[in-house]
Amino acid sequence: MAQTIPSLYLITPPLEQASSLAQSLEAALDAGVIACVLVRCAVHDEGSAKKIIRTLAPLAVERGAAILLEGEAQWALRSGADGVHINSATGDRPAPLDEAIAKMKPDYIVGVGRVKTRDEAMSFGEKEIDYLLIGEPEADGFVPDFARTLERVSWWADIFNVPVVGFAQSGDEIAALVRAGADFIALSDFVWNDPEGPDAGVRKAMAVIEHAYAKSS
Repeated sequence: MAQTIPSLYLITPPLEQASSLAQSLEAALDAGVIACVLVRCAVHDEGSAKKIIRTLAPLAVERGAAILLEGEAQWALRSGADGVHINSATGDRPAPLDEAIAKMKPDYIVGVGRVKTRDEAMSFGEKEIDYLLIGEPEADGFVPDFARTLERVSWWADIFNVPVVGFAQSGDEIAALVRAGADFIALSDFVWNDPEGPDAGVRKAMAVIEHAYAKSS
């Protein structure tokens, strides 16, 4: 099957309140077609997370983007998000992904990221997930080697039907992820920190995607 042009998957910085990002998010969403916005919260209580989602969700929905909450399936359900993003199983919670699938499927989106091994990725791929995110930084800020990210994205795209999201740490990594077969390109800090504004960051990313896709088609 021929590859389709990748869509944008936008990841917010960790948020303590929505007002700190609302204007920037609106500008980014107006600059291009963004399929999904993943909201990362720096708060640790459900009420605060709900306020953030309920403020940002209308901005995304009005522009046709899904909005996901990282972490808690129950919080995502109660906040009105379109789904949840679960990071790979850790610590004393061996199956957060299974919990999310049980609570949210088939009506909501469930994605997974920070997968450590191919075996773990394959086991998740057999579950009812909507995408696998590869290459995003760890919780402590560690960034996986980009060559390894490319290899994993290419491997997954060649074998599995579940869409793969490739994380671009910078604009220089986008074209390679397109060539590797990513269905979505995840963008984060370098878009929000673009000196010309997040709208410019999105436009630059889309231009690279379109150019790389045209050359590889």
